[in-house]
Amino acid sequence: MAGLSEKPQALGIDQESAEANKNSSSNKKSVHNRLLEKDKEEGGQGGDMSPSAGSSIKRSGSRPQLDVSKAEIQGNVEEKYPTILLPNQSDDLSHLALDIGGSLIKLVYFSRHEDQSTDDKRKRSVKERLGLSNGNRRSFPILGGRLHFVKFETRKINECLDFINSKQLHRGGAESPYADGATDGNAIIKATGGGAYKYTDLFKERLGVSLDKEDEMDCLVAGANFLLKAIRHEAFTHMEGQKEFVQIDPNDLFPYLLVNIGSGVSMIKVDGDGKFERVSGTNVGGGTYWGLGRLLTKCKSFDELLELSQKGDNRTIDMLVGDIYGGLDYSKIGLSASTIASSFGKTISEKKELEDYRPEDISLSLLRMISYNIGQISYLNALRFGLKRIFFGGFFIRGHAYTMDTISFAVQFWSKGEAQAMFLRHEGFLGALGAFMSYEKHGLDDLMVHQLVERFPMGAPYTGGKIHGPPLGDLNEKASDRNSKYLTPISIIVTLSNSDFPTQISWMEKFLRKGTEITAPVPMTPAAGTTGLGGFDVPLSRGSSLRSDASALNVGVLHLVPTLDVFPLLEDPKTYEPNTIDLADPSELEYWFTILSEHLPDLVDKAVASEGRTDDAKRRGDAFARAFSAHLARLMEEPAAYGKLGLANLLEMREECLREFQFVDAYRSIKQRENEASLAVLPDLLMEIDSMDEETRLLTLIEGVLAANIFDWGSRACVDLYHKGTIIEIYRMSRNKMQRPWRVDDFDLFKERMLGTGDKKKPPHKRALLFVDNSGADIVLGMLPLARELLRRGTEVVLVANSLPALNDVTAMELPDIVAEAAKHCDTLRRAAEAGGLLVDAMINSSRSSKGKSSSVPLMVVENGCGSPCIDLRQVSSELAAAAKDADLIILEGMGRALHTNLNARFKCDALKLAMVKNQRLAEKLLKGNIYDCICKYEPAS
Repeated sequence: MAGLSEKPQALGIDQESAEANKNSSSNKKSVHNRLLEKDKEEGGQGGDMSPSAGSSIKRSGSRPQLDVSKAEIQGNVEEKYPTILLPNQSDDLSHLALDIGGSLIKLVYFSRHEDQSTDDKRKRSVKERLGLSNGNRRSFPILGGRLHFVKFETRKINECLDFINSKQLHRGGAESPYADGATDGNAIIKATGGGAYKYTDLFKERLGVSLDKEDEMDCLVAGANFLLKAIRHEAFTHMEGQKEFVQIDPNDLFPYLLVNIGSGVSMIKVDGDGKFERVSGTNVGGGTYWGLGRLLTKCKSFDELLELSQKGDNRTIDMLVGDIYGGLDYSKIGLSASTIASSFGKTISEKKELEDYRPEDISLSLLRMISYNIGQISYLNALRFGLKRIFFGGFFIRGHAYTMDTISFAVQFWSKGEAQAMFLRHEGFLGALGAFMSYEKHGLDDLMVHQLVERFPMGAPYTGGKIHGPPLGDLNEKASDRNSKYLTPISIIVTLSNSDFPTQISWMEKFLRKGTEITAPVPMTPAAGTTGLGGFDVPLSRGSSLRSDASALNVGVLHLVPTLDVFPLLEDPKTYEPNTIDLADPSELEYWFTILSEHLPDLVDKAVASEGRTDDAKRRGDAFARAFSAHLARLMEEPAAYGKLGLANLLEMREECLREFQFVDAYRSIKQRENEASLAVLPDLLMEIDSMDEETRLLTLIEGVLAANIFDWGSRACVDLYHKGTIIEIYRMSRNKMQRPWRVDDFDLFKERMLGTGDKKKPPHKRALLFVDNSGADIVLGMLPLARELLRRGTEVVLVANSLPALNDVTAMELPDIVAEAAKHCDTLRRAAEAGGLLVDAMINSSRSSKGKSSSVPLMVVENGCGSPCIDLRQVSSELAAAAKDADLIILEGMGRALHTNLNARFKCDALKLAMVKNQRLAEKLLKGNIYDCICKYEPAS
């Protein structure tokens, strides 16, 4: 990667499967039997499935039946769970679920990833060597797609119906073959909430579908269980305006208390999937606040009442302990002067009428009274059942920061700090998600936390503003004015009208024309202090304004990627934290945001140039710059808006934003030029290396990796160097500066493991995983010569590269061609590449010759499962996880993979971390050094 710096001082289901034997009649003939066998194995009786034991929620028997006409088995028919292609099957009725409440409609729907499968012989060869098969996973319709979360106001239910119809969600989505046809009269959508009964006739009339009603409590618990087990940073605490995300161990989740605050309050003890009991509740809840507030303040909406509380001072209405004791604490029993002794108590002794009190003060006093009591009752129930965790959700919460603070303080106060109130990022969608899970074969039960990736495209719904719609599937998708209001980017608080634009116009064009309105939401600025329970001052989260429907958190699009795995060589995956830099420090956050902003013009220029500088590319470049700037502004205002934030998350978001605006590989041409220039001098480098003795050669190779790591287009310092010389001149200059000791210098330890001491030689490593970084000199003149040395010592080598482009990082798709060119100059690389399946044509020729199979150890390439300059080893490709099982050496190279992330990671095998630091602040903060210092960190197997 990509070390960002100031100026210098001086992926979906693996779509690839073995080709079906088109001439094999046994494949087709056995499909019906396979389906019936599979059905029975999963608890069904032929075509009529019954609910499986221990399921987390009741399964409806009204699911659509499988259409097995013209079905074929894809791949090996001997596999237990082969992929079965159902060309005539419509999965339309399992793609959408609703929670229709009195104020909001929450919608969860599924969309598929586009099929980008390729017939890659090299990749198939590597998978065969690693023992990977496509048939060992159960194939559910949901896997390998995306879950979208959308909100509408219930009073505007027709907008929701228009949205469903425009996306054809009730017919399986726009990509469904049934999207243009008439809806089946028996079509069903899962729904929960009171509106599922109230609006059933309207859905039938407008969409031709029936609403299958699911129990609210069942859905609530099922949705909460899924989110807490599947989303890494779903739960958070909220105290004095500060959010802190809590890592929940899925194996230690139960039991917990789920407090759902709607009109009233239900307290649910959850003991496991499908195991829960309503143990308590109170009739004093959100309805009480809204009802009394409406009578006392004449507010016309719940949000208006909440907004009033932002400006209130409860001291004018509430009787405090200090009011009773002359401004003093009642220290004997631990009550401070600011503790509320009686809500609304001060009004008893004052000769005032209702109109003499400010509505703002009434609203705040009412909010605190109800929130404190809910918090206290919740804690007492948790204490009653010995529960350690309390999660709050429901309409009353609505992400309102001050409400969360108040409840949190009450729980902390009454538990004396032993318990914490926790909240959920997706809390508004628990019911809808639970309803979605009530479909048979939804597949979510089988997903694990490492298989879900949340992303935040500019079209994703934004719960803190008036944005309703998900991202469009295609950048050039046209939108009529009927549904243009659903397509607003994240931070544009605007609804487009018929007069704004022509009838048919892409969302990109609207995005550009509305560019001046792309701003961060209104900041939640601190207000004047007041006091309350236990001396609790007004939280920092209170401000002069409050967005309706509320929170400072965003809900993104949930990508379901079953091909992701946890890297098996992590010493302790539970404690692993990829990010080295903690952006919780506001000054650190501001610095990196500034660096990213300053780097943006150069990145846009490269992106536009990569597409020939066409007018369309310039439009998209401009749109990308505005969109990413809006992301930065949003995160600067609320760093927790997208979940726990690290530098790696920022860099990945930039790459995702580029891809959203269809810039697939912004540095494509630059990478090609640098690869060609580096390959031209590789033979001379290898000749020079081969003339050295063993010890000198190893040192030279490590120096070469460090020197070549200077070629980083993500670093401002390095970009400036490019303007001063050719890459060969820069490389030579970098090599000349390779003087030991380095800032972190464990080379001697690594040398001892590689070469031994004296007569004590150590066996070579069995398999080495080399996590490579940049294209050009970095891979060609740095990592490939090191890989060659390992191969010569008898170590299998696996080059691990990005699945998708990121800056000038080399990808797994590009590496085989680079290796093939390098192999023309080196027999060692050629034989190893043939053995590893990288030279497919050479393998074919070799198999026809009399020489037989090569005896060389293999050189392989696998993708890492990501498209970022950094890597989170909790989510890697299944091929990398398979390759790691026999590995006993890891080499992490470059700032992104060895410094920004994984510098402190510990592994079960030997690990070598190599990087040149190309950022002065990073060098000072992490190493107490300077820009261009080097790291050679060796850690033997733990």
